[in-house]
Amino acid sequence: MSRNAKIAAGGVAVGIILLFWLPWWAAVLIVLGVPAAAYLTLDPSQRRRLRRVGRKELGR
Repeated sequence: MSRNAKIAAGGVAVGIILLFWLPWWAAVLIVLGVPAAAYLTLDPSQRRRLRRVGRKELGR
């Protein structure tokens, strides 16, 4: 399994555990809020690079 697949599988597992442990709206806030907070902590140059790389990979 590739590294990204392992990360995705772990994220799904954590999401399922959170859905059973917390109310559904709290789990959704955590699942959406953590990546958004991580994106906001990047420098403007890092954000540009991330968007550029993301567009290139989407065009494959």
